Order: sequence, then structure tokens, then C-alpha cells
Amino acid sequence: EGPDDEALKWLVDLTESVWLIRDLINEPVSHLNAPALAAEIKKAGEESGVSVEVLTRGRIEALKMGGLLAVNRGSVDPPVFCILEWKPEKVLNKKPLVLVGKGIVYDTGGLNIKPGDYMENMKGDMAGAAAVTGALRTIAKAGLPLHVVGLVPATDNRPGGNAYTQGEIITMYNKMTVEVGNTDAEGRLILADAISYASKYKPELIIDVATLTGSAAMAFGIQAVAVMGNADRKYFRLLEECGNEVYERIAEMPFWEEYGELIKSDIADVRNIGGREAGAITAGKFLERFAEYPLIHLDIAGPGLLKKDDYYRIKEGPGTGARLLSEFLRRYSGSLLKKNQG
Repeated sequence: EGPDDEALKWLVDLTESVWLIRDLINEPVSHLNAPALAAEIKKAGEESGVSVEVLTRGRIEALKMGGLLAVNRGSVDPPVFCILEWKPEKVLNKKPLVLVGKGIVYDTGGLNIKPGDYMENMKGDMAGAAAVTGALRTIAKAGLPLHVVGLVPATDNRPGGNAYTQGEIITMYNKMTVEVGNTDAEGRLILADAISYASKYKPELIIDVATLTGSAAMAFGIQAVAVMGNADRKYFRLLEECGNEVYERIAEMPFWEEYGELIKSDIADVRNIGGREAGAITAGKFLERFAEYPLIHLDIAGPGLLKKDDYYRIKEGPGTGARLLSEFLRRYSGSLLKKNQG
């Protein structure tokens, strides 16, 4: 017996989403800067029924998103902050799920410029933003009865003009201060503003997805998404099941509070890097400081930018995270439906 029509439609929609986001990941920054990424996200929204609002520089300045603005200072292109929302008439969840995607359209490392060939794949440093876009497009096409919000802060990180510097103090959207220990730890700065912005929605859960740290790639290679967070165990179990199902497997890292000690600052609330040890975890702990609601952090630095084909995960922007998040939302929706009927 073959798949039913609904299952087949899901696969087609998901595959189309992956095609779309692969194109976004592979587009060089000369063709896809932050405003162009926002335009593509808007287009994906129009085509699928997801509402998309794009905040441009003036709004971002008014909101005082200090992290996003700091990272953008070395660029000639303005930053954007995209808000995607899928809320059909009947939803099963009382509180929304918020997905946050890192949208660094090109990462030079800023003034702490990346040496050697570390810059090679950095047009793909917005793979997290792409994954969030793909997941929202897929669930909207499927008409899932869930309220889901996607937040995508986007800019490039360059050493130009008035680029932000090592040693400066940034005041973030939530008024916390951050000491910049390294300008190449920029992804967490833009994500932190988005994660604290997510509080507006009083979400049940925040999931962020980002090509965040070389440390995660060193730990797990291309085989696993590094996962950590402080949310209820049931979400981790569901993510693990979904990861096994779609071959985007997760590997959990510890998230004990002692790791938070490593990003203490003498002169600010927190520092944007720790030492060399536990770099993937300290990045996650940094994000946790900005989360007023349960958080799960997915670091896709390894599997998000494959150097060679791995089964159906194709090299050069495989679209990692989109399948995982889409399947997670589909199963989560199914479990709520069962509960309501039960």
C-alpha cells in the first residue's frame, strides 16, 4: 500500500521548501543581502499563506535591538528583522511556538576576521533563518492547526566602516549589557535580541536554529545537530524521534548552570564568548540569558553546511533543520489533536 494523498502532499510541500531554502543558502551575498533575504521570505509567505512583517532599520532602532544594530555597523546594507506568523482560524495550542533563525547573510568574522579558509562557506551563515522559513512554509501549506511565529534577524557581519569592536559594551533589546569578547561571536548577538523579542508572544516554547559554533561542528561533525536547552523533556524526546525519522539526528549537550560561569563579565551583565572549552554550550548559555520562556537551541554548524553529499542531504546548503522542525510541528500538532479528542 502506497502513501495516502495527505502524506504525499506533505512530502511534496516539504521538498519544495527545501529546494527554496537551498537556493537561499547558496546565493552569494552579492545577490542576497539582508533586505533581499527579507524580500524572499515575504515571497515565500505570500505563496504559502504565512503573514510576514519586515522591520527595517528605523523600526529596529526604535526597538533598540542593540545586538542586531551592533553587528550591522560594519555593513553598507541595512539590517532587517522578519516576523513570520502562521495562525489559522482554529488552532490547537493556546500559546504559540516561536522559531528563531540566525540570518547572517555573510560572516567575515568582523574585525576579528576569519583566518585561512574559514570564510569559505559563510554565504550560508543564514541557514538557520532559511530553515525557519522552510518550516513555516511547509506547515502553512499543510494547514496545520498550530499558532507558530518565526523570527529572523538578518545582517552581514563585516569589518567595514564603523564596525563594532572587541571590548565594547552593547545594550541589548532587553536592556542587558554585553561585553564583546570577539566580533565573530555575532550570531548569538542577533539571536539574543530575537529571543527576548519572543517574550511578546508569551510562547510555550522557543526553538532557535543557527549555524552557531565551530565547536559544535568539532564535537559532532556533520552527523548531528547539537541540541541543548532548559525546556521540558517531552520536547527533547519528540525532537529526537523526529530527527531519527527525517535523518537530521540530534545529539544533546549538557546545559548545567556551571557553564554559565564561563561567560561572566567584569564590566557587563554577560560576555559574548567564554574560553576555548565548551564553546557550543557557552553559546547556548548566552542565549538562555535572554530567554524568559523555555528554550531549545539547535546548533547546525556541522550538518547545516555539508561539504559532500550524505544520502538525501545534499552538499552546499542541505537545508538542515527544515525537515526536523516541520516534522516536529506536525507530530506536536498530532499529539494535541489526540489529547483534545481523548
